[in-house]
Amino acid sequence: MDSPLFTAASDFDMGRKMEWAGRSSHLGGIPRKLVFIAVGAFAKVVDTLLNSTSVHNAETLIRLVHSRPPGVPLITVSNHMSTLDDPLMWGFKEFPSADAKLARWVLAAEDICFKNVVLTYFFRLVLKLFVVSKEQLHTFPEGKVSQEDKPIRRLKWGTASLIERAPVTPIVLPIVHHGFEKVMPEKSFFGRRPPFPLCNKDIKIVVGEPIDFDLPKLRQMAMSVSRDMSFRSSGWPMTSPHGLDEPAQRWLYTTISDRIRAIMEHLRCLAIQF
Repeated sequence: MDSPLFTAASDFDMGRKMEWAGRSSHLGGIPRKLVFIAVGAFAKVVDTLLNSTSVHNAETLIRLVHSRPPGVPLITVSNHMSTLDDPLMWGFKEFPSADAKLARWVLAAEDICFKNVVLTYFFRLVLKLFVVSKEQLHTFPEGKVSQEDKPIRRLKWGTASLIERAPVTPIVLPIVHHGFEKVMPEKSFFGRRPPFPLCNKDIKIVVGEPIDFDLPKLRQMAMSVSRDMSFRSSGWPMTSPHGLDEPAQRWLYTTISDRIRAIMEHLRCLAIQF
């Protein structure tokens, strides 16, 4: 079994069906490679042929996908504008979206991705429960799709938890996009999503700079602040892997999330100007 990067990822119940399909040894890895090629090609057709896509600072994303310090994982975070954000946000011209070796992993909802045999097999090929070292993970920290052009919502703590619990501090790269809500609107086809992505839309993707988190310093601050905090316990584990009690964990997750949100909101404002 692959060595886990994020032990907290095991807390996400993505279902236990067809786990064998997600193994690299399944049929020599051929089904997985074929799926990545097909999905990557689909994303590129939608982004580059059917719509107009512009990307700001794409070189930073591509550089980090191809080359990072040994053993350092990459977490990309973005807003969530449509059900097709992933894979479409990786379909721009320069991105190696069809290369399974450079693929990112995405946490997914069990009730959507594993509700029948066909979907379960498909998503087992492209999703993974455990994220191994040196790989990449993408999260939507807002927690759900919102197609309103409004400021970034308050982030869920799941992404902050993954960052804090990682054995190796990951590189966190913020990304904000605009336009996928027009490609796959929620209520445009008799009050429902259209059966196929729409075309002739303008898509903008803004890649930020890596966010540096000094986690040892933040943990010390969290422990110091938590001594003065008083509230009713919600039943969290008494301590985290780094010895933080519930108040300290709450402060730390809030601090990490608020910083990511502020940077994402700045990028959202930039996307509007482009």
